[in-house]
Amino acid sequence: MAQRSNGEGTGSAAGSPRPGGFPSGRELIVIAKSETGLRARPEGVTSVTGTDVVPLRDLLASEGATLQPLFGASEERLNAEADRLATTGAEEVPDLSVYYRVEGPEERLDDLAESLRQMDEIEAAYVKPPAELPTQATVRPTKPLRFRLNQLAPAAAESPAATPNFTARQDYLERAPEGIDANFASSRPGGRGADVNIIDIEWGWRFNHEDLVQNQGGIVSGTGATDLPSENHGTAVIGEFSGDRNTFGITGISPAATVSAVSLETHSTSQAITIAANRLRPGDIMLLEVHRGGPRWPGGTTQFGFIAVEWWPDDFAAIRFAVSKGVIVVEAGGNGGQNLDDPVYDTPQTGFPPSWRNPFNPANPSSGAVVVGAGNPPAGTHGRNAQPAVGEPYVDRARCYFSNYGARVDTQGWGWEVTSTGYGDLQGGSNRDLWYTDQFSGTSSASPIVVGALACVQGVLRRRGKTPLSPARAQQLLRSTGSPQQDGPGFTFTPGHPGNGWPPTNYPARPATERIGNRPNLRQLLDRVDDDDDDDDHE
Repeated sequence: MAQRSNGEGTGSAAGSPRPGGFPSGRELIVIAKSETGLRARPEGVTSVTGTDVVPLRDLLASEGATLQPLFGASEERLNAEADRLATTGAEEVPDLSVYYRVEGPEERLDDLAESLRQMDEIEAAYVKPPAELPTQATVRPTKPLRFRLNQLAPAAAESPAATPNFTARQDYLERAPEGIDANFASSRPGGRGADVNIIDIEWGWRFNHEDLVQNQGGIVSGTGATDLPSENHGTAVIGEFSGDRNTFGITGISPAATVSAVSLETHSTSQAITIAANRLRPGDIMLLEVHRGGPRWPGGTTQFGFIAVEWWPDDFAAIRFAVSKGVIVVEAGGNGGQNLDDPVYDTPQTGFPPSWRNPFNPANPSSGAVVVGAGNPPAGTHGRNAQPAVGEPYVDRARCYFSNYGARVDTQGWGWEVTSTGYGDLQGGSNRDLWYTDQFSGTSSASPIVVGALACVQGVLRRRGKTPLSPARAQQLLRSTGSPQQDGPGFTFTPGHPGNGWPPTNYPARPATERIGNRPNLRQLLDRVDDDDDDDDHE
């Protein structure tokens, strides 16, 4: 998977394109004090409460920087939307009107953030590291076992005249505990995700794929990345839940759902989340296929220490906004090999607001997103008993060695051996619209499985004329049902595997106490929904 720029030593403006067309990644986020009444316009910064903002205006001018509302609308419109949501009974609607993004020279962002923090009208100012696709499997910061996920070469042979049916390789559709019982859900009215909208947030997709013809809305905001790794990744993600139901190729978990995308090639993560939230209804689903380097990230190209994006205040607020609208947000837990219960995550990054609390700690306010970890498939899947590049043994539902874990993680999906659209290692050739894989992996492959399961449940409820699951109820059901996580044995990383170069190293066991949660079981989920209906009928 192509590594996106880490924003080091480039001197380009925050958010401006880098060679290859990728966004720079590093962002300077400012949170104004609400009583300041700050207003950022193209003609300059003002205050509706009479606060003296001349020093702020002068600082920005001296640095060649501008202040822009982060969430794309004027402060008045953001306040009006928050007021409207409050009248609907939504709880804890965040105030998005106080969030801003500074556009300025990249090499000055850190110093500028420090200067902004000294101003009375500013609550917080912090520089976010770049957001990236989950593309690596890493364990430790020094001499890491670092395997590039989804580095799959397309088969050279041209595709046959008619694509075979690969659904027999999609064991994740089968009965629990090995699968999620998607085939059972498809037998229920609405159980293929009917009348459910899903938006995927990442960089690129191939919506022209032969098996992604039905119920596709395409990119609804932004410009999709055209590099092959990004395109393959997004295509594999949406294939898992949206592959057409036909006689060839693969079948999505929830193929009747309508799927579209918002691109991080154009938007920042928090902007993309709010854009998607405003396009979805209560009960619809948003997928965040992205992670970012946290406190334990050593910098550079490794993804060790990468964590779920909700740790940053603006992303947390954007997710809370989506959840307050009734949208279910499914968030990849990240491939950083992190224990999210580590106290290091209780310490805010420099410049976070005083009110910030670690969202990975269940004792603190939650974003309300469903956080997904990566678990092993059953042994023998696709004829393999271990991940061939690193030798990790497949013990069904054990934590993949790279997956983040902890009390905050709600549920797991398959982290290896996922059959879907894209990449071309299963069926390749020169036409990318005919490519398929059976080795998609990571928290990237795990999260779409959860999205598909939830879409099936929401489809059943909507077909019955019932209220779909709220974000909180979806989270509760995923935690209280499903096939339990299992202990994973240790393994030896042996020289000679692709991507290594270090001596043989023993890696420790991964007990089920390193929580990634249960694998969804749609039969159980739908039984629980039936019980809820029965309770409603007797009230």
